Amino acid sequence: MLLQPTASRPRQAVWSLSFRPFFLGGSLFALTALLLWAGVLAGAPAPAPPGGMLAWHRHEMLFGFAAAIIAGFLLTAVQNWSGIPGLSGRALQGLFLLWLLGRVSWFMPLPGSLLVLVEGSFLPLVALSLARPVLQRRLRNNYPIVVLVLLIAACQWLTLAGWLHQDELWQRRGIFAGLWLVTAMMTVLGGRVIPFFTRRGLGQLDAAPARPWLDRACLLLSVAVPLAFATGLADTPQASLAVLFFALFALHATRLVLWHDRGLWRVPLLWSLHLAYAWLALACLGMALWHSGVALNPSLVTHALTVGAMTGLILAMMARVSLGHTGRPLQVPTSIAWAFALMQLATLARVILPLFTSLGVSVSALCWSLALLLFLRHYLPILLRPRADGMPG
Repeated sequence: MLLQPTASRPRQAVWSLSFRPFFLGGSLFALTALLLWAGVLAGAPAPAPPGGMLAWHRHEMLFGFAAAIIAGFLLTAVQNWSGIPGLSGRALQGLFLLWLLGRVSWFMPLPGSLLVLVEGSFLPLVALSLARPVLQRRLRNNYPIVVLVLLIAACQWLTLAGWLHQDELWQRRGIFAGLWLVTAMMTVLGGRVIPFFTRRGLGQLDAAPARPWLDRACLLLSVAVPLAFATGLADTPQASLAVLFFALFALHATRLVLWHDRGLWRVPLLWSLHLAYAWLALACLGMALWHSGVALNPSLVTHALTVGAMTGLILAMMARVSLGHTGRPLQVPTSIAWAFALMQLATLARVILPLFTSLGVSVSALCWSLALLLFLRHYLPILLRPRADGMPG
């Protein structure tokens, strides 16, 4: 099916496809939120959202920042999957406004129930917008993605219910179950795009060998992890979970080996993807060791996942997708290569340096912020301007 002609698309390029406002808004928000959190850790005065800044930080980096990028990517990709024009114009503006309202609602004098409604409405609407073309075209291969978005939404509701009832346990379980569901989403999408992008980026036109058993095993075990967190099984070290995480580490490491080509290290858009996925594997290994009884701070493992894997993959995917969907060459300047490198330094500083100095968190926040600033400096005009090739989108 042909997409809508250019004349029927929104006049402002930023509202033509979902990746534009959500990549831009998500990046700007993440930078602001991280600087605010870093200031809190340094003792600077800050606004006091309901539940405290730690609850806000946990919720917003996952259900604010990561959810925005997931929405932007999926609601853009579904157009390619289905051939049905993606969300645009006023419908996209409304969805983005709802997301934005969720970000500022923490600092507005709203009743708790209204705040929960505002915060918890975004992801279900994303799932609904995603499900319509998927079901219409009967794209069974993408049914699990819709289900994952709904499950992430359910984890957000669990977190918000814990906040509303001042139940720290519910909040913690909702956050960590949601985080590992996002990891499951990264497992699915990474398994599709990383080998494809790698082969195309190296000029290899043949398709990557299909390994459905490996993809299914990764998804099945990845979904088991958030279930363990949501039910409280993962609250304390468990031998069974050590086995689960060791198995996941082995599966992710196998994927990395199978995807590897030494030529990828010459292409920033490729090595950034592979290094981010490597942090996912290492986070699984860290959790396996913790559940085996090794004296390892689980917070360091969590930040290997959130900074190295999640944000690293987000940055790499935004850089690549923004070029592809605006009709520009798939090449990045040196500044973006530095942004990718700074995100790796941010991860190392957050995971390794705290073992030796208290400055690790500050160094990590600095590198993370610089990486986002470099991304925004280069991509802000790209996301705001029409496609370079004159096509709609």
